[in-house]
Amino acid sequence: MQLNPWALTAVVLVAVPAYYLGSRASRFASSTQDFLVARRTVRSRRNAAAISGEFLSAASFLGVAGIVLKEGADGLWYPIGFTAGYLALMLFVAAPLRRSGAYTVPDFLQARLGSVVLRRFATTFMVCIGVLYLVPQLQGAGLVVSTVLPVPVWVGAAGMTVLVAVNVIGGGMRAITLVQAFQYWVKLFAIAVPAFALCVVFLSTGRPGPAGALDSPAPPVFAEETTVDLQTDVTLRVTTLTPVWVQEPGAKTEHLEAWAAGTTTHLHRGARLTFSAGTPAPVADGPANNTDWLRPGSGGLPDMLRTYSLIMALVFGTMGLPHVLVRYYTNPDGKAARRTTAHVLLLLGLFYLFPIVLGAMARMYVPRLLVTNQTDAALVWLPTTMLPGLAGQLVGAVIMAGVFSALVSTSSGLLVGVAGLLSTEVFRGRTSHFRTAAAVAALMAVAIAMVLRPTDLATSVGISFALAASTFSPLLVLGVWWRGLTWPGALAGMVIGGGLVIVALCSYALNGYGGRHLSWFTVQPALITVPIAFVVTILVSLATRGGRPADVNAFMLRLHAPDPLGFTRDRTPARFGQVAGRPRAGRGRHRK
Repeated sequence: MQLNPWALTAVVLVAVPAYYLGSRASRFASSTQDFLVARRTVRSRRNAAAISGEFLSAASFLGVAGIVLKEGADGLWYPIGFTAGYLALMLFVAAPLRRSGAYTVPDFLQARLGSVVLRRFATTFMVCIGVLYLVPQLQGAGLVVSTVLPVPVWVGAAGMTVLVAVNVIGGGMRAITLVQAFQYWVKLFAIAVPAFALCVVFLSTGRPGPAGALDSPAPPVFAEETTVDLQTDVTLRVTTLTPVWVQEPGAKTEHLEAWAAGTTTHLHRGARLTFSAGTPAPVADGPANNTDWLRPGSGGLPDMLRTYSLIMALVFGTMGLPHVLVRYYTNPDGKAARRTTAHVLLLLGLFYLFPIVLGAMARMYVPRLLVTNQTDAALVWLPTTMLPGLAGQLVGAVIMAGVFSALVSTSSGLLVGVAGLLSTEVFRGRTSHFRTAAAVAALMAVAIAMVLRPTDLATSVGISFALAASTFSPLLVLGVWWRGLTWPGALAGMVIGGGLVIVALCSYALNGYGGRHLSWFTVQPALITVPIAFVVTILVSLATRGGRPADVNAFMLRLHAPDPLGFTRDRTPARFGQVAGRPRAGRGRHRK
């Protein structure tokens, strides 16, 4: 598959105005407040669009459709959890967090509990979460570029890193706020228009897709002779007798094999498989039959535990993501922060309707992706499969523009969040230090993206959510609503909860490289780690009552008092070092 000129044109049409908006806003960014929190003057509707723009990542644009293609009903928990996380954020954290006047979550924790040690540990975990979340975005860039151009995956990851780093270094939060708000509407257009167009094509045919109807008990079949090149090692599960021509890696000839029903076959990267028309598609992961694909929890108890663990990670993990939380510091007050979250729920709910529909159609039209296990490429292949010729290229071009926006906006938000943490917590808080921190964070992320084994984008993001849920959700919920929280309790809960997730992540990586079976805990550990983190935090806090700060009552009043009473006092990053550059005069204006 080659990149068509229409796709290139669509990407340019998105990139040029985004670059113009960012460069124009960068001219007004001259102080640390501009780079970190956009001078706290972002109105709620624009902030909601910006949050949605950076939150709707490659995992949302490509990953949700891919996970629905592969897992069916069980995959629906991803968009539901992504959206429900903001409901928990709105109810428990958003407004009090803004009223605290903090610049970062570590700053909030020190102001609430008075511990420098806790602040340093929180900074470490926040940076880890931000980098882990940034890695799948860069891997998604590599996937898209390698799908449409004959280049290695690392080329796309490196190119995206350079592009995002240049944008962020130019103007920080003030520069990317308007860009991300613009890119949300680009992404909504780029997912909604193809969904409507392909639905019209599907309905106009009056028959199921060539791979078979979704309610058919049989697995999807190949409508015509199909050749599949494997880009990674895969283990295929076969449900029916499957004849296939196999060309081993490095071999010049192919040979015929007959895979028996109920068996599994391990194939290495570089192998080429040729299936005849009408052959059922073997599946590398997920339900093989459409009957199981439509039924939630078809994998038994381990599948059910993994699903509940995923729900817990997504709901509680949102309040621990650095690029999400930093947005609430840009609101003028707590009321605006809560209103922002309500708008975000509407914007996300609208967007997620469309990748679900496209993922279901992909199962009927591109079953080859079930063999290669590259289901994240579903939206890239679907338009040209359903609409051969110019029409398919045009629809694919619109999708490519949306993918580009998703990758750039989310990567920019994550890089700003991580750079803000490093510049204020590690360096001395100057604008030059922000730029240095952005470059360091970008280099860390691209190095990890090239080393780690690529996996499903939604799965990779789910691990980041599990780490965020197991470290910061207990601290924020209890820190906002429980006076009895102490810094030793907060530190113990964060270290134990985060440590368990890191152990699961290491086990996942090692088992994956070794080709061994992965338990549900290593894939998604939040069902165990989040309750443990809450329990440990509470028990240690009860045992260390002396670690409770003396001014807890005054601080709790600041968190929960209505905004018109004027208890909010914004903290300044100048306490970490002097601001480089002369700030602009005036406080700025905002509209609610």
